[in-house]
Amino acid sequence: MLRSGIFLTLLLARGADAAPAELRRDLVYAEAGGETLRLDAAVPAGPGPFPIAILIHGGGWTSGTKSGDIAPWLEPLAAAGFTAFSIDYRLAPRHRWPACRDDVLAAIRWAKTHAADYKADAARVALIGYSAGGHLACFAATDPAPGVRVQAVVGLAALTDFEQELPQRGHVLGRAQQGLLARGPELTPESLALLRELSPVNHLRAGLPPFLLVHGDADRSVPHLQSVVFRDKLLALGVRCDLITLAGAPHRMSEWAKFQGGYVAQTVAWLRTALAPVRHTIP
Repeated sequence: MLRSGIFLTLLLARGADAAPAELRRDLVYAEAGGETLRLDAAVPAGPGPFPIAILIHGGGWTSGTKSGDIAPWLEPLAAAGFTAFSIDYRLAPRHRWPACRDDVLAAIRWAKTHAADYKADAARVALIGYSAGGHLACFAATDPAPGVRVQAVVGLAALTDFEQELPQRGHVLGRAQQGLLARGPELTPESLALLRELSPVNHLRAGLPPFLLVHGDADRSVPHLQSVVFRDKLLALGVRCDLITLAGAPHRMSEWAKFQGGYVAQTVAWLRTALAPVRHTIP
């Protein structure tokens, strides 16, 4: 249902006569920690160059694949005129932080380096992440290292503040956090410091790319309040951040269309504006 709903919405946004995308599966983008990291690509028909959308799946940093929850966005984004890549990354507890973060940064560098091979524009890159993948997208966008700067970020029910959710967890680390940090459940000064370091909300600064947050206000896994606070802090820094609140929607993205089907079209319209090519005028 999710895949067909997104596809129909984005296809109509581009035009019913849009040619199908070219799909390329299981492309290697890096080798790290004894693992081969792969991605799937969907390339639009036409000459391009097209903006890039890098999709980052959820799963609490311990599960999930490029073919899972985020995959329904792959082909439809290509149909709407984006070169889209859905990536795998190393999972906890076998690979603790910052392995997953490093893999996202590697995927950004790979996409920029190989942009011409996929009719893409290396100067127009967006990260789109769901849940834990949203956390990784938001965190990666704050990294100042050369070669990983992106031009837009979409966080879908993104976790942005590990510390904020501690009270609802009884001030202990949840299973996902334990795996990610290789720590026990007890909240110690050291683990609290790590949670603060891992929270994108603590790395915000002026000059970051624009953000779009999409979040259900009935989310019991990642509080909707996190997106509200994240937005407000970015706006105070002069960074554009828009928030689409899905009234009554839970954490599970596959259910969102039942609450507000238009969020997909809104997201695509926002991306098109954020990734619009810069036009230089001759004085």
